[in-house]
Amino acid sequence: MSELPVLVKDLALILVVAGFVTLLFKKLKQPLVLGYIVAGFLVSPHMPYTMSVIDEADIKTWADIGIIFLLFSLGLDFSVKKILKMGASPIIAVCTIVFCMMTLGFTVGHLFGWKQMDCIFLGGMLAISSSTTIIYKAFSEMGLLQQAFASTVMSVLILEDILSIIMMVMLSTVASGNSPDGGQFIESVLKIGFFLVLWFVIGLFAIPSLLRKVRGILNNETLLIVSLGLCCFMAVISTTVGFSAGFGAFVMGSILAETIEAEKIIKVVEPIKNLFGAIFFVSVGMLVNLQILVTYTVPILLLVVTIIGGQAVFGTMAICLADNRLKMPFAVAFQWHK
Repeated sequence: MSELPVLVKDLALILVVAGFVTLLFKKLKQPLVLGYIVAGFLVSPHMPYTMSVIDEADIKTWADIGIIFLLFSLGLDFSVKKILKMGASPIIAVCTIVFCMMTLGFTVGHLFGWKQMDCIFLGGMLAISSSTTIIYKAFSEMGLLQQAFASTVMSVLILEDILSIIMMVMLSTVASGNSPDGGQFIESVLKIGFFLVLWFVIGLFAIPSLLRKVRGILNNETLLIVSLGLCCFMAVISTTVGFSAGFGAFVMGSILAETIEAEKIIKVVEPIKNLFGAIFFVSVGMLVNLQILVTYTVPILLLVVTIIGGQAVFGTMAICLADNRLKMPFAVAFQWHK
């Protein structure tokens, strides 16, 4: 009898442990995302007293697929029209939050006595510390995606992801010992501009027209294959241009959200999203190293407090600048890290 591949054994372990842990968390009325992360910690090689995953490289590949499908689903829920309807509010908010969090991170780094370069990178990390995938998953579980503040939060996070692309280019240049010049900045902006133009052109004309022509022969199976094929295709284009695969998947999701088949696509994609999303969040838990947590307990706790407090305060302030209603800013700020 042939031996089972290591990947199948690891997948079995992940899904079994994740299944039991998430049932427990569901019973305790806790977020499933937290259950997945705990399950990942339990099967991690860093956990010496339990069975652990053997081939972490394969799991990372599955996790990369998971984040692609999660952001694809996010795009299906937050279309181009929804983002445009928000107006300038998300732009004002994201610029305010990123600038304030970067300054706060730089200051905290100095208080730790870190070198200037380390402080700059800490500021950049804090500026983009909000996880789009985790917040989207949490909102979905709690049934908050249709709330007004959820649209604002997700729009800000999406713009933050776009801004982080430029930030990472500039920080990597600084880290290599070179001074970032105007050419690199312009190149990054032009790449984003090209991708956004591609986004609108394909979204307004090509894809909707294609789906209208083949609507009569589409069933759930073919719709699933076509949708995921387009998702992966845009992910490939995105990485070729220099962006993340997840960003390309989000773009294709937002394009398909404008089509006549949007509701059907959401339904057929959901089981795939849940499966690979679970693997992604488990892989996040596998990164947790208890020894590092114990060694650096004080700095980690200070950074956690800084991130939560900073995002709450600056998130409220940012939305106040863009929106005169007080209910919206407080809802946005305090949902940020659920």
